Formats: sequence, structure tokens, C-alpha cells
Amino acid sequence: MADLFQYKCKNCGGALEFNTAEQKLKCPFCDSIFEIADYQKNDEKLDTQEADIPQGDPESAKAPDEFNWDTQQQEWDSEDDGVSVFVCNSCGGEIVGDENTAATSCPYCGNPVVMSGRLSGVLKPDFIIPFKLDKRAAKEKLKEYVSSKKFAPNAFKSNNKLEEIKGIYVPFWLFDSDISAAVSYQGTRVRTWSDKKYDYTETSYYSIFRSGNMCFENVPVDGSTKMPDDLMESIEPFNFKEAVDFKTAYFAGYLADKYDVDMPSSIPRANERIKNSADSVLRGTVTGYSSLVTQYNSVQLKKGISKYALYPVWLLNTKYNGETYTFAMNGQTGKFVGNIPVDKGKLTALFCGVTAGLTVAVYVVGRFLGFL
Repeated sequence: MADLFQYKCKNCGGALEFNTAEQKLKCPFCDSIFEIADYQKNDEKLDTQEADIPQGDPESAKAPDEFNWDTQQQEWDSEDDGVSVFVCNSCGGEIVGDENTAATSCPYCGNPVVMSGRLSGVLKPDFIIPFKLDKRAAKEKLKEYVSSKKFAPNAFKSNNKLEEIKGIYVPFWLFDSDISAAVSYQGTRVRTWSDKKYDYTETSYYSIFRSGNMCFENVPVDGSTKMPDDLMESIEPFNFKEAVDFKTAYFAGYLADKYDVDMPSSIPRANERIKNSADSVLRGTVTGYSSLVTQYNSVQLKKGISKYALYPVWLLNTKYNGETYTFAMNGQTGKFVGNIPVDKGKLTALFCGVTAGLTVAVYVVGRFLGFL
């Protein structure tokens, strides 16, 4: 079996792991530390081009959207042909690894995974954000997160058992573009006044136009269907300034998810995020109106480019009353999210307390006004 990710210690021959504290490769057997550069291979980058920004006018808000993306991508280099894929027979998840992780389990559903074969015809990542937080930090964050939830069952807090914890690099498509956006709004201003006989309301209507040129960098779109989008968006943002050129040495001791949503299929989501963000920016420049309704909007994007990056995520699975609860932690920033069970008794007690408080308040006001 080929072994791309199995980096051997030059002193004792043990399998090296990427150490988050040192940001280097470390041998867990003899504690030897090595630079990434000692094991790195040359990686090519995608060529990029700047976008051509057309100028707009008020009528440009009625123009159809135009999104032009450069969809050329770089396939995995033949020198990296030793990459292997593990497939989960239960959920179908595909995970990249080597013989050091042959006995692993699926980070998504917990079932065992089996070797499928070498990775071929798959694109090579351009960048990777290395893990900055280790497994111990993830466990501490879980304990802190659960203890902070007031409505979690006490038994869940005290007897919560960590069944699985995996550090996994999640695939993301990152989109860069310069755009020209134009939006036409209808705004209203409402004025009210009264005299001795009548109350008056005056509503004035305005046509408002905004346009501008904007630059978007690293708009993320999750490339894995197995990783819920809401979970990934909840642990954003990742700081791309700490991204480095992709080197397989960063995989040592971790797993990597194999993308199953390619870049062209991710473009509609990127377009949506860019268009919504552009509208939000332009809308923020319009103030002083009682209401604001979008009439037309248009985004013109030329020669946008994309990058393929891997972001670090800790996945933690716990069990309670026969159910599995999944949590995720940003392996760079420590942001932690997840669903927990709710103690219905605590909610009922809160509801009864609020109801009782309202009843007392009504009684006091009634007594004060002479109604009771």
C-alpha cells in the first residue's frame, strides 16, 4: 500500500504527527521535532487573473446578473499518487488517509471505514490552514460549552460520554472576484401630526439608486455534503491570513475529507453569498427612510477565480439516552457549536416562573389603578 502521509522520524523511524503547539512535525515516540520544509514537496498554484469591472448607471440595476468564473483547476500531481481513500459503508463518506489510519472510524457517523483505493482524478488543494488547537483543547471546549447551557439535563452534563473525537481537514472552495453592483430601491418617509379634530399621516415615496465596485476575497463554500452547511457556517470565520501553501506533511495525525461537491457545483452558492453581501453593503448606505424595498438589483462579475483550501475542524460525538450528539470546533479559532438535549422540566419551571411573574405584575398594576 502506498504511503503518502506516513512521514517517518529520521531518528527512530516512528510515524510523525503535526504538532499544533510547535506548528512542526513531532515524533510521539522520541519527541524529535522536524520542520515542515524537511519533508515538503513542490506544489503548483493556480494562475489567477484580475476581474474586469464594468461601470454602471441607474438603468444597470435592471440588467441581468452576469457571473463569469474561471473554472480551470489543477489535478493532484502524479508524485502524490500514493494518497488513499477510506469509504464508510454506512453513510458513504470518503476520507483521505494512509495505513496509519486504516483502523479509523467515520468522523460523521462513527462506523468503521474500509480502504477503497488510491486517490485519482481529484484536485489538489492550493492552501491549508494548519490546526492550531489540539485534541485536549477540543475536549475542554466541549466541557465548557455543555456546562454553560442552562437547560441541558443535569445527567447530560455529569454523565456525558465522549464517544469519538477526530481532527479533520474540511474541503472549502474559496472564491475571489471584483464586481460592479447596482440596486434600485423604493423608500418611504412617514410623517404624522394632529390637530384638535383629526390625526394626519403623510407618506412620501422616493426612488433611490445605489451602485459601487467591490472586491471579494475568499468567499467560502463547503465542498462536503457530509458536513452540514449550517454547522460549518456556525464556526466561521477562518482567518485565511494564516493559510499556507498546501503540503501533505500537515496531514500527519489528522484526517482529510474528500470533497464531493466540485467547484462548478459550488458556484451558485458563491454567487448567492456575493450578491447578498453586495446588496447588504449598498443597503447600509441608505438611511433616513421609514421603509426600503428592493425594486431591481444586478451584479456584474468578470473572470472570477477560485481556490481550493482545507480548513481544520474538530468533530466530537457524544451519546446520551441512546442518541448521538455531534459538536464541531474551529481548529484555528476555537469557536464551538453543537446541539444539546433540553430538560423539559427546566423549561416548564421557567415558563411557570415567567407566568407567575406576569400575574403578580398584572395584580400590582390592577391594585394601583383601582381595578382590583
